[in-house]
Formats: sequence, structure tokens, C-alpha cells
Amino acid sequence: MNRFAIRGTRSVQPDPAVQGPVPARPPAPGRAASGPVANTAHDIPYGVRIAAAWAWRVGLIIAVSGIIVWLLSQVSLLVIPVMIAALLSGLLSPVVVALRRWHVPNGLATGLTIVAFLGLIGGALSIVGRTLASGFASLWTQALAGIVQVETWLSQGPLQLTNAEINQYLDSALKQLQGNSSSILSGALSWGTTVGHLAAGLLLTLFALIFFLLEGNRIWGFLVGLMPRTARAATDGAGRRGWSSLVNYVRVQLFVAFIDAVGIGMGAFILGVPLALPLSVLVFLGSFIPILGALFTGAIAVLLALVANGWVNALIMLAIVLVVQQAESHILQPLIMGKAVSLHPLAVVLAVAGGSMVAGIPGALFAVPAMAILNTVVRYIAARSWEAEPAPSPGPPPSESGEAPADLDGEASRPAATAP
Repeated sequence: MNRFAIRGTRSVQPDPAVQGPVPARPPAPGRAASGPVANTAHDIPYGVRIAAAWAWRVGLIIAVSGIIVWLLSQVSLLVIPVMIAALLSGLLSPVVVALRRWHVPNGLATGLTIVAFLGLIGGALSIVGRTLASGFASLWTQALAGIVQVETWLSQGPLQLTNAEINQYLDSALKQLQGNSSSILSGALSWGTTVGHLAAGLLLTLFALIFFLLEGNRIWGFLVGLMPRTARAATDGAGRRGWSSLVNYVRVQLFVAFIDAVGIGMGAFILGVPLALPLSVLVFLGSFIPILGALFTGAIAVLLALVANGWVNALIMLAIVLVVQQAESHILQPLIMGKAVSLHPLAVVLAVAGGSMVAGIPGALFAVPAMAILNTVVRYIAARSWEAEPAPSPGPPPSESGEAPADLDGEASRPAATAP
């Protein structure tokens, strides 16, 4: 009996070579699964998991960016003037800094700079307007002769229209205008509203420009002070680098507009088109308005050539305008602008195209500077460049050095010397 008891309690070890691996026992109901078999993450390929992790993060960034763009579009009357004021302050800030170096008070330097800028723009527009008005007055007889030539071509050309048929077409066109008088009136009213918004935007732009030039350091210091203490150095350095990119963009845009004006003006002068000099000034000013500026100034150049020298000269002038504008938008601007703002020429072209698709003319105007600032800020933060910069040394009081005031929590923020 004891032998059988001893034999019954002996454990027999299975031979793994004979029986093979023992299958894992499934977990009991109600108990959490554990072990490598229950870890379903190992069943998903590593590439799929990485793609999924990137997908929801990128999707969240796109969604938030779209919401921000939509919110900004609802207050475009406020956002666009402020952004234009930032561009103008990037253009005029070196002048203000130079006047301060000559010991001119801050307020007087800002006032002189803005008055000189407005006087320059107003004088240029006045000269262009007066010259064009006097030129069109002298060309009026040629315009009437051109109208007579058009009527002669309609009656004696391939169309062979009689005077009665021409009058009938004119009467039908007049009836169409009278029938659509309500839509024309509504369009005029909407245009009046647009003009009112434009006037309000100009006043807001001037107001913001004054304070950007007068107290840009204090405004930037306040914005930096809103950030957490650990992020203030990075925010201040990234903002200063982004501001430098904006200044470079404005300077290069001036150069590109100058080349555009010289190209079209020289073409008009060689072809004998009247008013070539005011036309060049008009092209220079219109180059800062994407799409509409080039279209409007090019149409004026072709119209002058048509009225003064005939349709052959007008076609040649049209070809010159198209060549200059296409070279400026596809060669000069991508290459020169891309090098100045550290962007690839393809990125500049895509930024302008995408900005115009998303926000029209304002999008085309602000796409390149926004892309340049974003590129500079991202590179600065990714390289953690602020850690290698020396800490600011203590200087005179804020009233003398222009240093930003204390933050909301009482800690003095880092000065931003070049921020708007």
C-alpha cells in the first residue's frame, strides 16, 4: 500500500522534445489578460502604430489651424490693418532707430518718420495723378479718333454692320443696363460699404503703425511677460529672429517692385508710349498689392499704348508687361525673396498660390512673410539657440533704455531690441 502511495505521488517531468511547447492556458473569465499573447499592440506593425500616432497629432494641428484661420477671417477688418502696420513698421523701423542714434527723442523720431512716409506716398500719387490727367486730356482727341476707327472697322470690316444695326446693339445694351439697375445699385451700395471699411482700415493701420514704432519694445515685452517664466527666453529670441525675417522681406519687396517698375517703364519709353515716368511710379506702388496691382497698372500701360500708338504697339506693350510680371513673380521673387527669408523658391511660389487660394489678395500678401517668420521661429526653437545666448546685462532704467516694463507677476522681462 505504501509502495502504491509513493508511486502515486511521484511527479513525471514531460519531455519537451517529444511533446513540444505547452499551449498557454486562456485566462479565466473576469480576470485581466496578461503576458505577451494578450498584448495586442504586438499584433500591429510598428509602421502602422507610428503612422497612427502621427496621424491624429497632425490632424489635430490642421484642425486647430483651420479654426484659427476661420476665427481670424471673422475679424479681418481688425487683423489685416494690424498686419499691414507690422509690414510698414518693419520698413520704417530702421529710420526711427537711425534718428534715435542721432539723439532725436522717440516721439519726435516716430512723428517725423510717419509724416515723411505719408508725404512721400501722397506726393508720388499726386504727381502720377496730375501727369496722367494732363496726359489723358492731350490724348482725348486720339481716343476719339480711335473710337471713329472702331466704328469704321465695324461697318467696313468683315462684320459689315450698318449704322442701324450698330444703333440697335447699343440700344439693347442700354436696355440691359436699365433692366439690371437694381443689381447695379446693390453693387454700388456694397462698393460704398467696402470703401467705408477701407477708410476704417486705413485709420486703424495708421494708429497701429504709430504705436508699433513708438512703443514696440514695450508691447513686445508685455507679450513675452504673458508666457511662463521658463518659456520667456525662447519666446523673446524667436520673436526677434522672426522680426528680422519680416524686415528682410520688406526690403526685398522694395527691390523687386523697383525692378518691376524699371522694366515696364523702360519698355514704355522705348516704344514711345507717353507718360512713361508716371507709369513707372504707378507700377512701383502697385507692385505691393498682389494680383490687382499688377493687373491695374498693366492695363493702364496697354491702354496708353493703344490710344497713343495703335493696336500693334499695344500688343507689344502687353507682351512686355506680361514678360516683366512673369519674370518678377516666377524668377526674381522666388530666388531673391527665398534667399533673403531663408525659404526655397518653390516654397515661396507655393506659399503665394496657397495664400491666394485660402484668403484671396490678403492671403497672397501675407503668405510669404508669415511663412518666413514661421520657418525662422521653428528653426530657432528646434535648435534651442536661446541657451547659447548670453544673459542680458543690467542697464539703465526702462525710461532711458527703452527696456520692456515688468511682467504681470513683477519679474522684469527680457528686452526685445528689434521686436515691433
